[in-house]
Amino acid sequence: MDMEFTAEDLAFRDEVRAFIAENYPAELRGKQDEGDELGKEDFLSWHRILHKKGWVAPAWPVEYGGTGWSPTQRYIWSEETARADCIRLLPFGLSMVGPVIYTFGTPEQKAHFLPRILSGEDWWCQGYSEPGSGSDLASLRTKAVRDGDDYIVNGQKTWTTMAQHADWGFFLVRTDPDAKQQEGISFLLVDMKTPGITVRPIITLGGEHEVNEVWLEDVRVPVSQRVYEENKGWTCAKFLLAHERTGIAGVAASKRGIERIKDIARSEADGDRPLLANPFFKRKVAELQTDLTALEFTELRSLAGEAAGRGPGPESSLLKIKGSEIQQRITELALEAVGHYGAPYFRGFGEGDNEHPIGPDYAHRTAPTYFNMRKTTIYGGSNEIQHNIIAKMVLGL
Repeated sequence: MDMEFTAEDLAFRDEVRAFIAENYPAELRGKQDEGDELGKEDFLSWHRILHKKGWVAPAWPVEYGGTGWSPTQRYIWSEETARADCIRLLPFGLSMVGPVIYTFGTPEQKAHFLPRILSGEDWWCQGYSEPGSGSDLASLRTKAVRDGDDYIVNGQKTWTTMAQHADWGFFLVRTDPDAKQQEGISFLLVDMKTPGITVRPIITLGGEHEVNEVWLEDVRVPVSQRVYEENKGWTCAKFLLAHERTGIAGVAASKRGIERIKDIARSEADGDRPLLANPFFKRKVAELQTDLTALEFTELRSLAGEAAGRGPGPESSLLKIKGSEIQQRITELALEAVGHYGAPYFRGFGEGDNEHPIGPDYAHRTAPTYFNMRKTTIYGGSNEIQHNIIAKMVLGL
């Protein structure tokens, strides 16, 4: 989609491009080009550079360390970072718990946690899903019992992304087992070094250690680390999920993904012509671009609403549904484009194959990426749940 930029916007775009070109870590770029699995220090290397520049939290209010950028500038930033293939900063601190703390937290919680989130000193994970409580999150069973100035927490969380590296986690726990499901939940900030916490890896189909299960056995959490009121944590949870779903749309990254598919299809042959010249394949690319443009308009309307003082509403569910579906379709089309070259290349499939891969470099990560992106329609509240939210909050059904 073409946008009309002012001279000030164009100058900002040029500044962003120059900054990325001059400051993006070369070692990180090399790992991305090789398809290596990225670790904590890889993510923090770019995070720290942006923090030093004052650009690490564009969506935060200025008084808490935000940039004060206009919606157009934030749009330009997302476009340019995707265009330059910059890694996306992990959202758990910056996009999830940070906004919860500056919206619902005490002055002491804001003063302690927000600077450490901005600097990257604290790495966060999200303790929401449980083995029996994923899409139906309000049925969670991890319980916290008050004991003086502490809660004693017992339970299990699952699919906890990057918990193996986390310094802190934000957890939903049941503090009133007799209340209605949503009314008996509290929102706790938990030091992951607290005795009684065990993190066990879950290895994905692509071979990565990205997610974990987390066990909590008699974990003591000070009451001072509860955000908002006891038994009112569902208010924080809904607020956080609305922000998460908006970010999940990933419009800028999807635009770059479509461009990669075009590059692949120009290189892959379909008989005596490039694959991109195949009318059936070309139509699939065009349909993706059309749907992504519609999604982009919706995201821009959402950004404009935020600029006018309205927080993310039920439209964030629309962004989540369409954004996640488009991301999956992009990985499917990429795998279709590389054909048999994509099949062998996911970690653990065969040591020799990974050491001496066959075929073009762009094919080597298409299969594990395809497998990994099956999750997008599930996390952040499954798309089936998002349809229910839209039916109730938008259509009034």
